[in-house]
Amino acid sequence: MTPDPDHTPIRKLRVSDPLWEAYDSVCQRVFGRTRSEDLVEHMRQVIREHGSAAELALLEQAEKELAERRARKGGRPPKTG
Repeated sequence: MTPDPDHTPIRKLRVSDPLWEAYDSVCQRVFGRTRSEDLVEHMRQVIREHGSAAELALLEQAEKELAERRARKGGRPPKTG
């Protein structure tokens, strides 16, 4: 199966339900963002702080890919709720 250039792949994460619920609440209250947004931002920060040149290049590639995908879709959809 070839990856769909218009969709970000879904990744699985194993975590207990109470931890997941508490994390959602904190992310919304403190940062005003979803768990997914917070996890992705955390990953970016870790790569920026500790990444090798090759890993930083992969981060740059990922950011360009995301920007291109959003441009095709007309930007990030507005948040609801």
